[in-house]
Amino acid sequence: MESIIRDIKLAPSGHDKINWVKNFMPVLSSIEREFSKSKPFAGQKLSITIHLEAKTAYMAEVFKNAGAEVVVTGSNPLSTQDDVAAALVERGVTVFATHGCTDEEYTKYLNKAIDFEPTLVIDDGGDVVDLLHTKRREAISKILGASEETTTGVNRLRGLENRGELSFPVIAANDAYCKYLFDNRYGTGQSTWEGIMRATNLVVAGKNVVIAGYGWCGKGAAMRAKGLGANVIVTEVDPIKAIEAVFDGFRVMPMNEAAKVGDIFLTVTGNKDVITGEHFPLMKSGAILANAGHFDVEINIPQLESQSAGRKTVRTNVEEFLQKDGRKIYLLAQGRLVNLASGDGHPAEIMDLSFAVQFFSVAHILHNHEKLANKVYLIPNEISTQIAEIKLQSIGVDIDTLTEEQKKYLNL
Repeated sequence: MESIIRDIKLAPSGHDKINWVKNFMPVLSSIEREFSKSKPFAGQKLSITIHLEAKTAYMAEVFKNAGAEVVVTGSNPLSTQDDVAAALVERGVTVFATHGCTDEEYTKYLNKAIDFEPTLVIDDGGDVVDLLHTKRREAISKILGASEETTTGVNRLRGLENRGELSFPVIAANDAYCKYLFDNRYGTGQSTWEGIMRATNLVVAGKNVVIAGYGWCGKGAAMRAKGLGANVIVTEVDPIKAIEAVFDGFRVMPMNEAAKVGDIFLTVTGNKDVITGEHFPLMKSGAILANAGHFDVEINIPQLESQSAGRKTVRTNVEEFLQKDGRKIYLLAQGRLVNLASGDGHPAEIMDLSFAVQFFSVAHILHNHEKLANKVYLIPNEISTQIAEIKLQSIGVDIDTLTEEQKKYLNL
C-alpha cells in the first residue's frame, strides 16, 4: 500500500526527532535488541493508531524490526507531525496521516489502515475498534486481538464487552501499572502545561487554575499546576475523587462556581459538555480554556461560538471568542488535546514505559489469542514488573529483594 503523507522531503528533521527520543527510551531499546533477533511478529500485520510523533514512530520501528508489517495512522488531526511521518515512511513503515487533516480525511486514513487487513491492532481512543465493530465488520475475522492506549478507549471497549458485542480480545494497556501511574500522571501533567505555556506565553504562578476531573490525568495536571505556583481548584462528580482532591490540598467546588473565579480551565474527564453555555457567561474576560481529554467535546465549542459576537485566531493554537458584552474568552488548540496539538506530547522517558506495555500487550495477544475470550483484559502484573525492572536498571537504580524467609512470611 502506498503511504499518504504531507511531503517526503520533510523526512530529515523527522529522522533527527526519532533519533533524539531513542536516546531516552532504554526499555524500548532493550526490547528492540532482543526481539529484532527472534522476530516474534514475523507474518503478522500490525495497525497502529496513536498520536504520530517521534516516540510513536520509534515504537512502530521496533515492531517492524521484530518482524511485523506495520501501518500507522494518527489518532488526532492536530497531533501528527508531518516530518516524523515522512521519516517513518523512509524507514519502511506505511503511514496514512497528515497534520490538520479534515474529519473526512481522518476517517479515510483509519479505513486505509483497516484495508491493510491487520491481524493485530493498537488503538488510541477506540476509533479503529469502533469502525471495525460498525462499518468494517468484514475485516474482523482476521484480527487476533487489540491493545488500547487510553482511558477513553478502554471505557468504549468495556461498553462493547458489557453489551456482548466485543468481537476479539483486547488488552487494556492503559490500565497497566507502568502506564497509568506514569503516563497519565507525570506524562499528562508535564506535557499539558508545556502545551498551555507554549501556546499562550503567559505565567501560571498566581493564577486560579480549574482542573475538571481528578482521575490520574487530573491528578498529574493539578500537581504540576501547583508546582508552577497556581491556585488549584478541582471540579468532580465522583465523591471519592473529590475527597482525595481535598486531602491533596486543593479547593473543590462545582463548575458553575469555579467558572466565576478561574483564569485557566483544563478539562481531563473523558466526558462531554464539561464546560458549556451555562458556564461561559460566568467567566471573567481573559479566561483560557484548554482540554487534555481525548476528544474535543469536553468544552462545548458550538455553544461558545453561538454566544460570541466574533471568533478569530490571535496566536498559533489560540482562538479569541469575543462575547457580546465585550469579554474575551480564549480557546486553545481548537479544544483538542493541548499537550499534543500545541506541544510534543509526553516526555520520551514516560512513553518508554507506555510503549513497552504496548509491545508486551500485543505479544501477549499473539501468543495467547486462542485461549482468550472476547473480553477486555489487564496485562499480567509480572510483565509490568519486568518493564519496571528494566527501567530501573537503565537509570542505575538498585532496590532490595525479598529473602526466601520473607517470601514465606508473605505467603508468596
